[in-house]
Amino acid sequence: MAYLLNPVDFIPDMIPFFGMVDDLYLVALALLRLLYHTDEQVLQDHWEGEGDIVAIIKRLVELGAKVLPPRVREAVLGSFETKHA
Repeated sequence: MAYLLNPVDFIPDMIPFFGMVDDLYLVALALLRLLYHTDEQVLQDHWEGEGDIVAIIKRLVELGAKVLPPRVREAVLGSFETKHA
Protein backbone atom coordinates (compact mmCIF):
# COMPACT_ATOMS: atom_id res chain seq x y z
CA MET A 1 0.00 0.00 0.00
CA ALA A 2 2.80 2.40 0.85
CA TYR A 3 4.25 2.06 -2.66
CA LEU A 4 0.90 2.89 -4.27
CA LEU A 5 0.43 5.95 -2.07
CA ASN A 6 4.01 7.15 -2.56
CA PRO A 7 4.23 9.90 -5.20
CA VAL A 8 7.64 8.60 -6.38
CA ASP A 9 7.27 5.67 -8.80
CA PHE A 10 9.58 3.52 -10.92
CA ILE A 11 7.59 4.77 -13.89
CA PRO A 12 5.70 8.03 -13.21
CA ASP A 13 1.91 7.72 -13.38
CA MET A 14 1.83 10.78 -15.65
CA ILE A 15 3.01 8.56 -18.51
CA PRO A 16 -0.22 7.09 -19.96
CA PHE A 17 -0.63 3.33 -19.54
CA PHE A 18 3.04 2.59 -18.75
CA GLY A 19 2.85 4.67 -15.59
CA MET A 20 0.31 2.25 -14.18
CA VAL A 21 1.99 -0.98 -15.28
CA ASP A 22 4.45 -1.01 -12.40
CA ASP A 23 1.62 -0.35 -9.95
CA LEU A 24 -0.51 -3.17 -11.38
CA TYR A 25 2.48 -5.51 -11.36
CA LEU A 26 3.14 -4.92 -7.68
CA VAL A 27 -0.53 -5.12 -6.68
CA ALA A 28 -0.98 -8.40 -8.59
CA LEU A 29 2.21 -9.79 -7.05
CA ALA A 30 1.15 -8.77 -3.53
CA LEU A 31 -2.32 -10.27 -3.95
CA LEU A 32 -0.93 -13.51 -5.35
CA ARG A 33 1.55 -13.79 -2.49
CA LEU A 34 -1.25 -13.21 0.00
CA LEU A 35 -3.43 -15.81 -1.67
CA TYR A 36 -0.80 -18.52 -2.05
CA HIS A 37 1.05 -18.04 1.23
CA THR A 38 -1.97 -17.79 3.50
CA ASP A 39 -4.45 -20.51 4.26
CA GLU A 40 -7.79 -19.67 2.64
CA GLN A 41 -9.59 -20.24 5.94
CA VAL A 42 -7.39 -17.61 7.63
CA LEU A 43 -8.29 -15.12 4.90
CA GLN A 44 -11.99 -15.92 5.33
CA ASP A 45 -11.79 -15.62 9.13
CA HIS A 46 -10.20 -12.16 8.97
CA TRP A 47 -12.32 -10.78 6.12
CA GLU A 48 -15.03 -8.46 7.35
CA GLY A 49 -16.34 -7.42 3.95
CA GLU A 50 -19.05 -9.00 1.85
CA GLY A 51 -18.44 -11.90 -0.49
CA ASP A 52 -15.76 -14.56 -0.72
CA ILE A 53 -12.36 -12.87 -0.26
CA VAL A 54 -10.52 -15.65 -2.11
CA ALA A 55 -12.79 -15.27 -5.15
CA ILE A 56 -12.41 -11.48 -4.95
CA ILE A 57 -8.60 -11.69 -4.90
CA LYS A 58 -8.56 -14.13 -7.82
CA ARG A 59 -10.87 -11.87 -9.83
CA LEU A 60 -8.75 -8.78 -9.10
CA VAL A 61 -5.61 -10.60 -10.21
CA GLU A 62 -7.35 -11.74 -13.40
CA LEU A 63 -8.51 -8.20 -14.18
CA GLY A 64 -5.10 -6.72 -13.44
CA ALA A 65 -3.36 -9.36 -15.53
CA LYS A 66 -5.51 -8.57 -18.57
CA VAL A 67 -4.16 -5.01 -18.58
CA LEU A 68 -0.51 -5.98 -18.19
CA PRO A 69 1.66 -6.50 -21.26
CA PRO A 70 2.00 -10.22 -22.12
CA ARG A 71 5.60 -10.59 -20.93
CA VAL A 72 4.85 -8.92 -17.60
CA ARG A 73 1.66 -10.98 -17.22
CA GLU A 74 3.65 -14.17 -17.80
CA ALA A 75 6.25 -13.07 -15.26
CA VAL A 76 3.59 -12.39 -12.63
CA LEU A 77 1.28 -15.33 -13.22
CA GLY A 78 3.73 -17.88 -14.61
CA SER A 79 5.86 -18.16 -11.50
CA PHE A 80 2.82 -18.71 -9.28
CA GLU A 81 1.00 -21.07 -11.63
CA THR A 82 3.98 -23.40 -11.92
CA LYS A 83 4.61 -23.42 -8.15
CA HIS A 84 0.96 -23.80 -7.16
CA ALA A 85 -0.56 -25.84 -9.95
